[in-house]
Amino acid sequence: MIDTTTEESIIDTIEKSAIQTQFVIVDLEGTASMMSGYAMSRADLVIIPAQGSHLDATEAVKAIKLVRGQEKAFQKKIPFAILFTRTSAAIRPRTLQSIETEFAQNGVPMFGTQIHEREAYRAVFAFGGTLASLDSSQVANLPAARQNARAFAGEVIETLKKSATAKKQEEVA
Repeated sequence: MIDTTTEESIIDTIEKSAIQTQFVIVDLEGTASMMSGYAMSRADLVIIPAQGSHLDATEAVKAIKLVRGQEKAFQKKIPFAILFTRTSAAIRPRTLQSIETEFAQNGVPMFGTQIHEREAYRAVFAFGGTLASLDSSQVANLPAARQNARAFAGEVIETLKKSATAKKQEEVA
């Protein structure tokens, strides 16, 4: 984990990390910045988190515009998708449904898996470690959180595979 990357060093940090490991995950603050743009220029997939509120949807649209701007600047397609976070596993509020419908009507890609509001995710940040290392006797509904995380990871991998296949087909054409 690297937490001292700057706007000036982010591309070098990403490229160095890509040599050392199979996956590089860059988690940046939610505001549009040059550092976000630089990271996007090297991304195989940009995940735009959003809660099911109109304020978050507005911020997600700003992030999409930044992705589109970086595509023009670097003359390359940058795959992205919206990830709804902190959602309820039991209830789909009308606001969230409305936002999903609007994104779908505008061709905005969204993950089918949502990251649900769960105590286990808060526990990881509070106590450290991973979902796998948490003690189920101390964290409520840990198996559901683990399943939710596995479903999301599987969807990310599938999205990356599809993107890589599409990229290869474009190169051949």
